[in-house]
Amino acid sequence: MKEREVMEYMEKISGLGIVPGLDSIRELCRRLGEPQKDLQFVHIAGTNGKGSASAYISSVLKCGGYRVGRFVSPVIFEYRERIQVNDHMITRESLCWNMERIIKVCEKMVADGLPHPTAFEMETALGFLYFQEKKCDIAVLEAGMGGTFDSTNVIENTNVAVIASISMDHMKFLGGTLEEIAAQKAGIFKKGCAVVTVKQKPEVMEVIEGRARALDCPLTAADGGAAKHVRYGLEKQYFDYKELKSLEIALAGQYQIENAVLALEALNILGNRGFPVEVQKLRKGFAEVKWPGRFTVVGRKPYFIVDGAHNEDAARRLAQSLEFYFTNRRIIYIMGVFRDKEYEKMIRLTHGLADQIITIAAPENPRALPAYELAREIALVHPKVTAADSLEEAVEMSYLLAKPEDVIVAFGSLAFLGRLMKIVEKKNRGRR
Repeated sequence: MKEREVMEYMEKISGLGIVPGLDSIRELCRRLGEPQKDLQFVHIAGTNGKGSASAYISSVLKCGGYRVGRFVSPVIFEYRERIQVNDHMITRESLCWNMERIIKVCEKMVADGLPHPTAFEMETALGFLYFQEKKCDIAVLEAGMGGTFDSTNVIENTNVAVIASISMDHMKFLGGTLEEIAAQKAGIFKKGCAVVTVKQKPEVMEVIEGRARALDCPLTAADGGAAKHVRYGLEKQYFDYKELKSLEIALAGQYQIENAVLALEALNILGNRGFPVEVQKLRKGFAEVKWPGRFTVVGRKPYFIVDGAHNEDAARRLAQSLEFYFTNRRIIYIMGVFRDKEYEKMIRLTHGLADQIITIAAPENPRALPAYELAREIALVHPKVTAADSLEEAVEMSYLLAKPEDVIVAFGSLAFLGRLMKIVEKKNRGRR
């Protein structure tokens, strides 16, 4: 198969939507020879911060000399980002060859009267095959939406299960309370594996502690508040944590300190489980982390920030960071959301910081809320809102409105950020 044919097939299969459950992925992996059984894993779940934790852990392990597979959900720029080994995307040749093999197995499953695996299940199996092919020492695996019934949870060899911040999201599938959502996320725990979590709300911690006890999983709660002498910045940030002094991270946002501490605790446990990393290489790994779309600076004079905040908790964290970094600065938003998100709550948490708001819709995405509908909702609480017809128009409008000392912030969904960042990069080249 050619890459175009693979993409067309996956687009067609995406119409199957989300089908929670492990029966299909188990059967798919069985017919592919159980590639996941040859691999060791760090498994990460959570509502916000799991991607950053994955980036920190993967970077440090790579700098420590290990061959590290990484499964990313969702992607920003390109489909092949989802599956990486030591920061290199899956090759086009391997994508096509392995996906052709997977498609043949899926079609045989259908012929045998079984459901066709979903696109995400096929991508999960693709990751396992590629990590096996590349003889990865360890794979850092981000769960997709939940935990218990997420296709990534077919794995058995979990060294460390990592739980990032848990909040309300995907309630249709995960449950209507924090306790129900936490129970789904904690479904990634395997008997005897180590568990690391950020400090969660009491009702969430109770669920995590109970699940860890039931499976004899040693539990560590990483406390971002224990980081000392924090020096915040938009390009680099520094903090002390336990014996580590002046640890540098390149990811901005106040919340990144918590994510970094979570990764540190997970790495400490991995060191005791056969994956030690020297301190200098650990420092190098943290300093080199790149994770675009998370409070990322893509332009200056005016500052242009992109952030993947797409739910209530992420919107709250974004607002806190904007207030901290840009006190008394005029801020212009570019905002686009999915119609199945609680965007009313996101608007309520963020609108007060904006002088002007431009709305957009993620291009060619059926889940995108039309820009004019979002503008109509924002207009109920904010007087200066305009709907743009395209990402290009939104970027152009924002630069016309902004003075060099102002700040432009694009957020609401990861779905449009990759394309928007390329538009801004091209625009900035032209301005220079």
